[in-house]
Amino acid sequence: MPELPEVETTRRGIAPWVAGFEVNEVIVRHHRLRIPVPGHLPERLTGERIGEIARRAKYLLLPVAGGHLLWHLGMSGSLRLVEIGTEPRKHDHIDLVMSSDLVLRYHDPRRFGLVDFIEGDPLDDRRLASLGPEPLSDDFSGAHLYQRSRGKRVAVKNFIMDSAVVVGVGNIYAAEALFMAGIDPRVEAGKVSRARYQRLAEAIKQVLAASIEQGGTTLRDFVSGRGEPGYFVQRLNVYGRGGEPCRNCGHELRSMTIGQRASVFCPHCQR
Repeated sequence: MPELPEVETTRRGIAPWVAGFEVNEVIVRHHRLRIPVPGHLPERLTGERIGEIARRAKYLLLPVAGGHLLWHLGMSGSLRLVEIGTEPRKHDHIDLVMSSDLVLRYHDPRRFGLVDFIEGDPLDDRRLASLGPEPLSDDFSGAHLYQRSRGKRVAVKNFIMDSAVVVGVGNIYAAEALFMAGIDPRVEAGKVSRARYQRLAEAIKQVLAASIEQGGTTLRDFVSGRGEPGYFVQRLNVYGRGGEPCRNCGHELRSMTIGQRASVFCPHCQR
């Protein structure tokens, strides 16, 4: 599933060829995604100029006069820019033909993505209104985590993966941040101290920022139309390394399921 760093890199990759340009044509090949693609979308977007593209959590927001196109990539979706006239592949469901002479093409084999149009302020939409702060913003801190965690008996790993607490901390990034902060993922969220939450907030920011920075090297791929985005190549300390030695202490990393998600941690380094 594309996570926050991949979605942010998508935003940066398509922006130079979409923001500030007009939509000349909208082609919808398959209306049935997570929810049906609005039937009025071609009429609503054709001739409109796209404003500055924003991201909220894993949603992309493409503003036009009077509203926003809301885009979520789902489990397997991707956006790429291709030349006009490029034949669509299987699972290429939606095209926005831009005045930049490129086509913004949506590819989604599993069709779990979402494309919708929101009139007015998108932050009032129910899908966005209840989301927690962006992890790289000033609104996210150890104090925020500490305050939200009081009385919570859920495992701290599940707690930081809750989008109502903070957005964009998927399984990989939660595992890596907890390792960096030295916190056992099984500990109840309400029992983690303010100081340890400060370390965890800093680790989350560091892990996500590093992944986004790595994604910057792939920006040229957004105008090729080839390949699918995946998790950025990175040196993972714990995720997917169960049974291997810890890079810090050499002890064997332990694998277990926490909240129905595969989890790996170091019982020696993480307390």
